[in-house]
Amino acid sequence: MKKHIHFIGICGVAMSALALAYQKKGYKVTGSDKGFYPPVSTHLKDAGIKFYPGWHPEKMIADGNPNLIIVGNVASSTNPEWLYVQENNIPYKSYPEAVAEQIVKDTSIVCAGTYGKSTTTTLLTWILKQADKNPSYMFGGISLNDLSSANFTDSDISILEGDEYKTARWDDRPKFAHYSPTHLLLTSVVWDHADVYPTEQSYVYAFEKLIRDLPRNGLLVLSAKVSKQHQQIVKLSNCQIVSYGKTKDNNYQYTNIQTTKTGTIFDVVLRQKNKNLKPITTYNLKTSTLGDYTPDNLTGCFAMAHQLGVDAEIIIKSIESFAGVKRRLERRLAGDIAIFDDIAHSPKKAEATLRSLKDIYPGNIYAVYEPNSGNRLPSSIPGYEGKFVYANTVIIPRLSKIKQDPNMQAPLDGAELAKVIASSHPDVRYIEDDNELIQLLFTQTKKGDCVAFLGSHGFRGMIEELVKKLQD
Repeated sequence: MKKHIHFIGICGVAMSALALAYQKKGYKVTGSDKGFYPPVSTHLKDAGIKFYPGWHPEKMIADGNPNLIIVGNVASSTNPEWLYVQENNIPYKSYPEAVAEQIVKDTSIVCAGTYGKSTTTTLLTWILKQADKNPSYMFGGISLNDLSSANFTDSDISILEGDEYKTARWDDRPKFAHYSPTHLLLTSVVWDHADVYPTEQSYVYAFEKLIRDLPRNGLLVLSAKVSKQHQQIVKLSNCQIVSYGKTKDNNYQYTNIQTTKTGTIFDVVLRQKNKNLKPITTYNLKTSTLGDYTPDNLTGCFAMAHQLGVDAEIIIKSIESFAGVKRRLERRLAGDIAIFDDIAHSPKKAEATLRSLKDIYPGNIYAVYEPNSGNRLPSSIPGYEGKFVYANTVIIPRLSKIKQDPNMQAPLDGAELAKVIASSHPDVRYIEDDNELIQLLFTQTKKGDCVAFLGSHGFRGMIEELVKKLQD
């Protein structure tokens, strides 16, 4: 008889990917969540996984108690299913614990950092698959290539997205604390998630511990952005460090960057590992992905794969065929008016995305922005200063409801957030009605303009509706 695993909170991208991987391995999988939306709901349905909306212990145990419960962060202390699990001593794990048990291998590659971890994990997985390494892997995005978000294999290599957010409601450790990396790709360390890390020091410390725990025979592939901003981090590592960045003092230097509406072209200069850092050879890379951060992320993946022994030509071809990750500066409409969808849920991430678009599009940039829970807290207000200068117009929609921690300050509402951003921007609007927001964008945008939807939520179908209106 198949072992039964139930997921409380199955509709998240990462949780659903893990559920699909368990089912592929032969487990019976069921799940519940507060709501189900495409494309995740479609993937679950197509795979034959049974799921239902809401929290119903009687449905969860319809075929007897499950052998294991995977508990997502969506499960509050009053969640009926979670309460039933605890009261009846049903075995349970957090998502990171399950990932660690099923995926982590002897060569454990983790991609971590404030920015770029989904993209780098997805691309590195794509490269190693093209190189026939057959890694086990898990990433928290949806690949635009034909690549599932998780897979269990018999290979001795694993690749994981190392999220710094807390493991579970009962475990405040970062998710990456469970993954025992031997190889770490670190893209960036910029204070985020103020709801979990109340100070910058507490945030940086999580990454410092990750680096200290690397084995002596391991490898740290480190962005120059990190080493320059946090010089102490380099001193913490006991293992080999390979650096990448845009200056000549890196082992892998990216240069000669050309960006157009269709993609990015740049060179990677490989330099000797000794202090001389003399150039050995130069590789030309082409990608359809956009963003100021694209050369940095792709060079980090190039460096890690190259250090793992993958042939440079395979890496180059893999990067060229890499289509990107859904909601990472994803082009939803490429016409007279461009529409992009990006998961930039913090002011710093929004700034980077808008800067990239301003370099490419000559017209007005419209930013529709919804922050994550941490960036709605009053403590996050200073971080908004000047972060939307690359947008001509900023629109705050009706914000999605979030659960409030009674021990935290009340979050900003949409109107309050608009006032915060307006203190350093001349055109900020709070539009509560979705139809009014869509109509404004439809009537005011013109040829050469660009609309960017930025945030961790789904915008309630507004993107699809605007695309449809502009195409008609």
